[in-house]
Amino acid sequence: MKNTGVIIARFQTPFLHEGHHYLIESVRALHHRVVIVLGTSPVKGSKRNPFDFYTRERMIKAAYPEIPVLPLRDCASDEVWSHKLDELLDTAFTGEAFILYGSRSSFADAYSGKWATEVLPEKGDFCGTDVREKHSDLVLDSQDFRMGINYACYSRYNTVYPTVDIALFNNNRTRLLLGRKKEETTWRLPGGFADTTDNSYEEAARRELTEECGELVTSVLSYLGSCRVDDWRYRSENDKIMTLLFTGNLLEGEPAANDDLAELAWFEVTELPAMVQQQQINPVHHPLIHIILNHLNN
Repeated sequence: MKNTGVIIARFQTPFLHEGHHYLIESVRALHHRVVIVLGTSPVKGSKRNPFDFYTRERMIKAAYPEIPVLPLRDCASDEVWSHKLDELLDTAFTGEAFILYGSRSSFADAYSGKWATEVLPEKGDFCGTDVREKHSDLVLDSQDFRMGINYACYSRYNTVYPTVDIALFNNNRTRLLLGRKKEETTWRLPGGFADTTDNSYEEAARRELTEECGELVTSVLSYLGSCRVDDWRYRSENDKIMTLLFTGNLLEGEPAANDDLAELAWFEVTELPAMVQQQQINPVHHPLIHIILNHLNN
């Protein structure tokens, strides 16, 4: 029985480039039967994996309608992934034998299954990451382009964006530091979005405190609680903001408003309930003030 050629690839590009065609044509020259297995990521709509299986399948089928295209989900374990690949091929094509092919960033080093593998030489210097980056800001005036954006937005998971807020005290925890943003009249806690470069939420809280209040010496910032934020930007969106509240004491330094804060000031903790009642504190931060007051009262 002749072997079936199986191309293991991702094809995470908006079009099939010359390197893709070279890979497919090379395997077709060696086998009358060819199958393409596309790796699928559990992360939807990322810059590394912007195109889902169905989009890539349609792209391939438009150029090679006779080639079967199968999805294979990524696994944390290479051994498990290898077993799943063998199982997929055995189930879809019972009784057939296979040779597995790849080229750039080949799967071969990760594969430990039962079939032979071949790594084909690359055709030119094609890279999916470079192709995606090159076309990332290209806007087309077509319904298909706009429908693609719509499809991508509805295909992604709803997202919770994490933020951090900091309750910084001084004077034996009797005064709380609050800031006022530009073009706002109400007060709020210093804080902001966690960043992908942060190694922990504690580190994010320390970074945000420094960015908005300057270089200060404080006690260790300790986690106090969390709540969903009723941010006006996300009120009508499926995506939401969840904030983590940290608390600490000022040891040295004088807070100075930076970043998007126009002003910083200390307020007596005993004044906070009245400030909430009189809407002097931004309503978005009312739940955080309640967490702080409950903590102090307990």
